[in-house]
Amino acid sequence: MTFSTTLSGLDMAVVAAYFLVTIGVGVAMGRKVKNAGDFFSGGKRVPWWMGAISSYMAMISCFVFIAYAQIGYEDGLVGLTVFWSTAFAILLGTFIFARRWQRANLATPVEYLERRYEPCVRQFLSWCGVAFRILDNTVRLYTLGVIASQFLGVSLPAGIALGAGVVLVYTTTGGLWSVIVTDIIQCAVLMAVSLTILPLSLNAVGGLGELYRAVPEHFSLFGGHRGTFWFLAAYYMIVFIKYNGSWSFVQRLASVPNERDAVKMGLLSSAIFFVFPVLAVLPAVAARVYLPDLPPEMHERSYIEMCTRLLPNGMLGLMVSAMLAASLSTLAAEFNVTSGVLTTDIYKRLIRKDASERELLLVGRIGTVMVAALIAFGALFVSRLGGAFEANKLLMALFGVPIVIPTVFGILWRRPNAKGVYFCFVLGVVSGILLKTCWKDLSWEAGTFIQVAVCFIGYFGGTLFGTAKREMEGKAALFEELGERGARKG
Repeated sequence: MTFSTTLSGLDMAVVAAYFLVTIGVGVAMGRKVKNAGDFFSGGKRVPWWMGAISSYMAMISCFVFIAYAQIGYEDGLVGLTVFWSTAFAILLGTFIFARRWQRANLATPVEYLERRYEPCVRQFLSWCGVAFRILDNTVRLYTLGVIASQFLGVSLPAGIALGAGVVLVYTTTGGLWSVIVTDIIQCAVLMAVSLTILPLSLNAVGGLGELYRAVPEHFSLFGGHRGTFWFLAAYYMIVFIKYNGSWSFVQRLASVPNERDAVKMGLLSSAIFFVFPVLAVLPAVAARVYLPDLPPEMHERSYIEMCTRLLPNGMLGLMVSAMLAASLSTLAAEFNVTSGVLTTDIYKRLIRKDASERELLLVGRIGTVMVAALIAFGALFVSRLGGAFEANKLLMALFGVPIVIPTVFGILWRRPNAKGVYFCFVLGVVSGILLKTCWKDLSWEAGTFIQVAVCFIGYFGGTLFGTAKREMEGKAALFEELGERGARKG
């Protein structure tokens, strides 16, 4: 049995047509971009339902067809339980944060940090955040490269370069509007084809009943080592922190017209994340019966293998387009928002404070190219970290938590100060490194809880060393706007 394939001529034509449509729509949306505000925030004119779909597409990628497929193949429906962590994170985060992010009236997700803490904190978290977003997105681009290399008959580096190149063409032209409109198209394709492969997969193994009889242990939502209470508790906590600190999610919440729309956007995005995991995980569970001899290194590709065997010519090309669409949407969002921080929070603040809108727009587009190049380079090394799922956990634990905590919870809690931000980062990174190098026998769950606890201790511990008067005045004014006065404005 062979475990790789390339597309037929018809399928290649479908993929090529999809790319052309995506690029064409994205470039056409460039007419809406008149200044840097349009490029990075859509001029706060984005309809809530479009923001919800775009938010959903910004948070998935080929990662779901690789990492969660591996869990589904190895451990079964616990893949749903793990995947649903995102729906829970967005639902809870919507009620806690959505109105506050809308009231903050942001151009970029870190813009409020200067008022919340001090100018140095804004710069520090901007630089650290850009570095982390680049590292985090190497995993997404890697999974896109895996799928491109499998189906298009190119090498992994070529697949990575192709994906980054396509995203760049329409993102640098149309900014956030290009990202959102192409997200709508990509979501429609993704859902349509995912709804096709699910019944085909179940039919191939004789139906849901036969699948259950063949692998009953796979029908537990809490099976395998990933279904234990402590693993799920740690993973749900990390995902809550990660997704509510996602610059793309914050950007979408800030891009809709008002608070009510921000809440509706979050609720719809959460609902989609509750439904879609079923479409992504069940075919991988069926693969355990249909393709029982997949070697361990191929478990990540179980969903892909089901597609290659069950979908007819033409439809397979559409499925490849759908899977690539997932990563294209995510990467487009990340390229745009990361470039926004580079342009507004770093370039304008440090280099050219009086830069014109035209200049900022140009810098934003150049920044997008730079971000894409760095992410593409880093994606070449993801396989050395143990694959997509393990690399994602590692990067989030080492760098994501210490960066995200001061950003996310700074808009919620008054007490922590600028000193706490630095303590949180230093203690978090040091503890993360020590846990990975000196206490290798410690479980991932225990290490995660320890590191998060250390971060919060550092974050709140900064108050023991006093808060500057200027910082006190700045955050008092900010929280007044985020509170009742801000609510009246919304």
